[in-house]
Amino acid sequence: MNRLMMAFAAVGAAGFLIATPGCNSTGVGDPCTPEAELDPTFQGFVQGSTYVESKSFQCQTRVCLVNHFRGRVSCPNGQEATDKPYASDASGKGCVVNGDDEKKVVGKEGNSCVPSQCKDRQAEAAVYCSCRCANADGKTDDGANYCACPDGFACEQLVPPTGLGNEGLTGGYCIKAKTKYDPANNCQEKLQSSDACKLAGD
Repeated sequence: MNRLMMAFAAVGAAGFLIATPGCNSTGVGDPCTPEAELDPTFQGFVQGSTYVESKSFQCQTRVCLVNHFRGRVSCPNGQEATDKPYASDASGKGCVVNGDDEKKVVGKEGNSCVPSQCKDRQAEAAVYCSCRCANADGKTDDGANYCACPDGFACEQLVPPTGLGNEGLTGGYCIKAKTKYDPANNCQEKLQSSDACKLAGD
C-alpha cells in the first residue's frame, strides 16, 4: 500500500515538473494581424495614430497593438489605386484578405490604393501583442489590471484620454525597445518609393 502511494506521488511530482516550465511566456511581442484587415474595404492604418484591439483572440494578452504603423500588416508593399501591385512587388499580385486570392482589397469609393509600410516601422516593429502597463497618469495603483513589461520592452504612454469612455484603454503599453515613435522622422522612406497612396490622417 505504501509503495502504491509513493508511486502515485512520484508520477504526480513528475507531471508537475513537466507542466510548470522554468520560464512562462507572457505573449507580449507575439505577431498579430488586427481584425480590421478582415474588411476588404480597409485600406490601411495611418502612421500618425495608435490603434488598440482589446479583444484579440490571437494574443495571450488579448491586446493587439498597432503603434504608429502605416498600411496593412498583410500587404507590406501596398498597391496602386488600380488594384495593381507596385512594380517592384515580387508577389505579382495586389493586396488580398487573409492570403485568399479571391478576396482582394477593394478600398472605398473607387479608391483601392493601399499604402506601403514605412521602412523604419514595418509590422514586426510596430504591430504585435502587448498589454497595458500603466494608466494615463503613469500609475498602476488604481485597482485596474496592469502588466509588467518583459525584457526588451518598455512601458510607453500611447493612448491619451478622450472623454469618450475609453478610460479602460488609456495609458501606457509595452512596446519593443528602441521603437518609440518620433513624429520628426515620419516615414521618410517607404518600402515602395513610388507609393503615392494617401489616406486621411496620414
